Amino acid sequence: MQLLDSIKQKAKQENKTIVLPEGTEERTLKAANIILEEGIASIILLGNREEIMKLAGQHGLKAIEKATVIDPETWERRSYFAEMLFEIRKNKGLTMEEAHKLVADPLYLATLLIKNGDADGEVAGAANSTGNVLRPAFQIVKTLPGISVVSGAFIMIMKEEKWGDNGIIVFADCAVHPDPTAEELAQIAVMTARTTRAIVGVEPRVAMLSFSTKGSAKHPMCDKVIEATRLAKEMDPSLLIDGELQADAAIVEAIGKSKAPGSLIAGNANVLVFPTLEVGNIAYKLVQRLAGAEAVGPVLQGMAAPINDLSRGCSVDDIVNLVAITVNQAAGK
Repeated sequence: MQLLDSIKQKAKQENKTIVLPEGTEERTLKAANIILEEGIASIILLGNREEIMKLAGQHGLKAIEKATVIDPETWERRSYFAEMLFEIRKNKGLTMEEAHKLVADPLYLATLLIKNGDADGEVAGAANSTGNVLRPAFQIVKTLPGISVVSGAFIMIMKEEKWGDNGIIVFADCAVHPDPTAEELAQIAVMTARTTRAIVGVEPRVAMLSFSTKGSAKHPMCDKVIEATRLAKEMDPSLLIDGELQADAAIVEAIGKSKAPGSLIAGNANVLVFPTLEVGNIAYKLVQRLAGAEAVGPVLQGMAAPINDLSRGCSVDDIVNLVAITVNQAAGK
């Protein structure tokens, strides 16, 4: 919990604006009220103003009055943003009429607000699928230079402090890209290291996971991890990274020394990069449930601006935490 408190405290020191496109969703509205009360961020809520204020009144959410509320259907700047969207997407066949309709979609308007500099980041997904959240993000905000893949990291806060750094390990990719190539896996490793520095505030020690350690098994799946490790080192020569490593060799010191003697990462990793989304998603959920770990995220990586996707089963606290993380991403901390 100390990490989450630290993230919120850092967020309070920044003057960042986060757009919440699901403004009429009850958990989102309650989270926005907490964020505004605590001064974590300025908030833009998208949705029907009357409905938002009615819900706020029913739940006694007085701080919502501090939020900027925009109704995409009736906003006087809708035409301006329709023209912006048209210019961005006209080469893909988008017409002005289609652009005008899309701007009424809060998920599209949210990303346009970021593109225009009216907001620093976005948090959505309490009422929308990951695909719906990411589609306009890919089309409008796009990825960072040199990065072609978006991935999702989970900050795993363990009950035992012996794991990672004081009980904190970062897992990726657990949320977005099903079967990355070696090049994409290398990008995921580099971006997860950046997330670890920015959010956790520690120097990343990255383990590229496989069912093999240093050639103990031979298979194309292992070869992909070995190549990804090499490419990640080329992308960021300063990165502390090693692979391929089995999970126990990555996090248990005695096993790391036995299976990968001389490795600076084996037995001491605080970042675990999984070879596929299937493995990463299963792993974080098992650790969360069986070890009682708190899973914070997913923190989306690789976008040119911080846009984060919630689980539709998220809690109010989950939304507050992810907004604070988004502020820190926007601040580059």
